[in-house]
Amino acid sequence: MDMKKRVSLELRHRSPTEVQELVLDNCRSGEGKIEGITAEFSNLELLSLINVGLTSVADIPKLDKLKKLELSDNRISGGLEVLAERLVNLTHLNLSGNKFKDISTLEPLKKLPQLKSLDLFNCEVTNLADYRESIFKLLPQLTYLDGYDIDDCEASDSDGEGDGVEDEEEGESEDFEEEEEEEDEEDVVAEDDDEEEDSGDDEDGEVNGDVDSEDDDEDEDEEEEDDEDSSPVKGEKRKRDPDDEDDEDDD
Repeated sequence: MDMKKRVSLELRHRSPTEVQELVLDNCRSGEGKIEGITAEFSNLELLSLINVGLTSVADIPKLDKLKKLELSDNRISGGLEVLAERLVNLTHLNLSGNKFKDISTLEPLKKLPQLKSLDLFNCEVTNLADYRESIFKLLPQLTYLDGYDIDDCEASDSDGEGDGVEDEEEGESEDFEEEEEEEDEEDVVAEDDDEEEDSGDDEDGEVNGDVDSEDDDEDEDEEEEDDEDSSPVKGEKRKRDPDDEDDEDDD
């Protein structure tokens, strides 16, 4: 996807002045230049252009509020003067994985008085003798170089470059995990309710079954008593009817 189209998608029906963070990582720049980003993004504080094929930053607009600029994994080798001219409040700059070979190519950064953190990982300049000492001498305003201060103490999370977009992603992940936990709790409660209902049905069935069984036993006892009353007593002789005796005399 080209950079202009990506910028349009990232706007999400907002005006450029409403955008404070713009992440365009892994899109494609035309001819190695910045496209689609204008001075209309006047409130932009974070701009990320990681691995977009940049060879120049000459077309970056004036963004007075920009504090963090991610340019890692591109092919930039110089031309940093424009950053000092147009990003006067820049505090964090990541140039890791670019083509900087000499300390002199970084001299324009002296004109960024607010620059606090600079990353040059995987640039050839880091192979120079006394690289760290030379950079801290060149840029005395720096607090951290490649994530460590002049005494080799690691930068805290609040001073690192990832406290913008990464914190937002972590917050979304935590929210998602909380939602999953709530759903799991609801499922457990629902299962418990179902088990209680099933248990109640079983108990009702057992009680009803006992009552039905007792009713059946009573019915059987009554039927047996009726049968005994209707049948002649065993061993009792049948009484002769007087009419029957008269008939015999006539004979």
